[in-house]
Amino acid sequence: MRGNSGEEGVSAPAVATLDPASLGGPRFSALPPLALYVHVPWCLRKCPYCDFNSHEARGDVPQERYVDALVRDLELALPSIWGRKVVAVFIGGGTPSLFSADAIDALLAAIRARVPLIPDAEITLEANPGTFERAKFAGFFGAGVNRLSLGVQSFDAKHLTALGRVHDAIEARRAAEAALSIFGNVNFDLMYALPRQSVAEAEADVAAALAFSPQHLSFYHLTLEPNTLFHRYPPPLPDDETAADIEEAIHAKLGAAGYGHYETSAYAQAGRECRHNLNYWRFGDYLGIGAGAHSKLSFADRIVRQVRYKQPKQYMDETAAGAPMLEQNAVTRADIGFEFMLNALRLTGGVPKTLFAERTGYPLALVQGELAEAQGRGLIEHDPTAIRPTQLGRRFLNDLQQIFLKA
Repeated sequence: MRGNSGEEGVSAPAVATLDPASLGGPRFSALPPLALYVHVPWCLRKCPYCDFNSHEARGDVPQERYVDALVRDLELALPSIWGRKVVAVFIGGGTPSLFSADAIDALLAAIRARVPLIPDAEITLEANPGTFERAKFAGFFGAGVNRLSLGVQSFDAKHLTALGRVHDAIEARRAAEAALSIFGNVNFDLMYALPRQSVAEAEADVAAALAFSPQHLSFYHLTLEPNTLFHRYPPPLPDDETAADIEEAIHAKLGAAGYGHYETSAYAQAGRECRHNLNYWRFGDYLGIGAGAHSKLSFADRIVRQVRYKQPKQYMDETAAGAPMLEQNAVTRADIGFEFMLNALRLTGGVPKTLFAERTGYPLALVQGELAEAQGRGLIEHDPTAIRPTQLGRRFLNDLQQIFLKA
């Protein structure tokens, strides 16, 4: 990123803040929207940059047993979401497209039989071009998947090799073309600031993606995450100035092509924003089932976060015994402001002020001091109706989010 801090601006005005000790727990008049996340943990090969809970498939993947575990996990969770409608389902990984169309069909049929999906629920499945078969993709669509998220990462052969991807540039294009013809609602996952990537090469990736006119594009800055091969053996990445130039070039080209930059890493044609992810950013609820899946669930007087067992075999064993959950914790009053803003401030257009109370169960006055500081530093626009990051705030998003983190 350009610059050396996100702290320029006028001093924050003095603000009378709410004494947190005067508050009890959260109080909801209506619970937030609910989405369902399903985690499939296996991949053909672990990518060197990936820090997700994914495991290289060795031999046959136990699809039937894992689907049975997912269904059992959902059944065990039903008392915590009873009667609530599900607005979106996201099957992520890992590489869910490793599974057969029959397995995905059985999974979605079981979900429909146990939770009420809204009539036009968005149902997304992540797919790897290296697992592409037209008949399989058509089978996913027939099972009820109505949105495909394709992990292209790059259309450049040398960059795919540098990223350790199992597919090549030809397979990426073939899978992209088939996905759009079958689903009609497709996201391409792409990465930038790749090893030795130039601005021109990044622009060529954008042009290759735009040639397909996908409804949604996600562009992620390659970062060296702990516990990854790239973190232990760093590749030669572009310097900060080049990475910033690449980011600006991507934003300009996608904007000129009519894609709205609605979230830090997400661009979409009008009306094609990812509903599942918007629910995250707006601090909606989500039930996560599957190995290592996370949940955030609200009740009338509390918000809880849950984590399932990470290792696939242990997850399946524990779920069969009726105990898939590794841990569960209540979100504290001290943490709630940070958790809300960590999500909401990723949205370019911000959120209505009223959303804070609706989704946290606390009055906005709980974070009034932090809002004043962020505004004083020029990181947010804080008008009577909405909270949104400024251009400076989007550039220094981590600095902005940290303001809301209690010591």
